[in-house]
Amino acid sequence: MRIALLISGGGTTMEAIIKACKNDLLKNVIPSLVISSKSNSKGIEKALNLGIPKEDVIVLNPKSFFSSEEFGEEIIKECKKRNIDFIGQYGWLVKTPQNVCEAFKGMITNQHPGPLDTGRLDFGGAGMYGLRVHETRLEFVKKTNHDFWTEATAHRVTLNFDEGKVVKSKRVPILPDDTAETLQARVLPIEHEVQIETLKDFSENNLKEIKREIPLVLPSEERILKECKENAIKMYPNG
Repeated sequence: MRIALLISGGGTTMEAIIKACKNDLLKNVIPSLVISSKSNSKGIEKALNLGIPKEDVIVLNPKSFFSSEEFGEEIIKECKKRNIDFIGQYGWLVKTPQNVCEAFKGMITNQHPGPLDTGRLDFGGAGMYGLRVHETRLEFVKKTNHDFWTEATAHRVTLNFDEGKVVKSKRVPILPDDTAETLQARVLPIEHEVQIETLKDFSENNLKEIKREIPLVLPSEERILKECKENAIKMYPNG
């Protein structure tokens, strides 16, 4: 399975995946393309240092394109050049164009640092990334006094942020003295595990979608969630 890894920042998950491919943890997965949405992404240097050829580490900034569709066409073109089977979004902060979602339907996933609940209110959506997700989750469980845990998640990519079905998740306990920063540090290695295991499932055709029996957010808690998200965005304006 030839994969493209889409990044926007430090590329720590990309790094973990490439290493897993090199040490045979992912025997059937070949990292064939790295696309960064930013020219100053630290992940670019990491990819090169890990042996990804220079011509297969590229920058595609959406602001350089006339439209989302044109941006998507360039992503698709670069993927086709390298016979890409699967796209993984690892810290990719850009909204994925509709034509990319359609071209790789069923074979494109995203990394999310919090719990998701497809079709219901959850800890995803526009603006929910990085420390904002962890702060929202921390505030929410403290105010509602239940579910003192968070989750690292892999989900299918659809047109809207974080609305695709969850395909893998792992819980991480929330500790009494946690801050968004300490929680993020503890969740990150679990995020790596989840994304690696997701790739393994795809490559072995062993994928299972996950549906929650009990909603993450009860109807009476909708306002609390909204306030927690708004506060987290104010606290972490840069995510």
